[in-house]
Amino acid sequence: MADQHLIYLALGTNLGDRRANLTEALRLLTHKVNVAEISRLYETAPAYVLDQPAFLNMVVKGYTDLAPAELLAYLKELETQIGREKAARYGPRKIDLDILFYDDAVINIPPHLHIPHPRMVERAFVLRPLADIAPDFLHPILKQTVRELLAELPPDEGILKVTDWEK
Repeated sequence: MADQHLIYLALGTNLGDRRANLTEALRLLTHKVNVAEISRLYETAPAYVLDQPAFLNMVVKGYTDLAPAELLAYLKELETQIGREKAARYGPRKIDLDILFYDDAVINIPPHLHIPHPRMVERAFVLRPLADIAPDFLHPILKQTVRELLAELPPDEGILKVTDWEK
């Protein structure tokens, strides 16, 4: 059996049946990712491009034997399967799947593979759900925990509603 790598993935959606989009993403993820833990579900105001519907965001902890580039390719394939279309940067999307952490690796392969995710530290919609399941995970570059990174952001910035995933 190949080595299993600890991964944290961010999932977001703001088009169509958002909960169904996340459910389908989780179902498809399990083909190549052993999902170990799921955060609460966060309804959030859009960031960057404000004239669009609210997002549902969550974070998943899992294990995979895929290499980082293979994992990224798999996530892009799943986005296409679920119906994501090429759109404006930060615009509305049926599904968005991002690698936040891959073990404690630091990887920069332009243009698309950057781990840890370079903008996660400015995004409460990523750090809040990540803190649900990995508050003490240490950012391998910044040497701060997820909890410490979240504390540097304005409280509840952009968070509209929080629910348990199962409900």
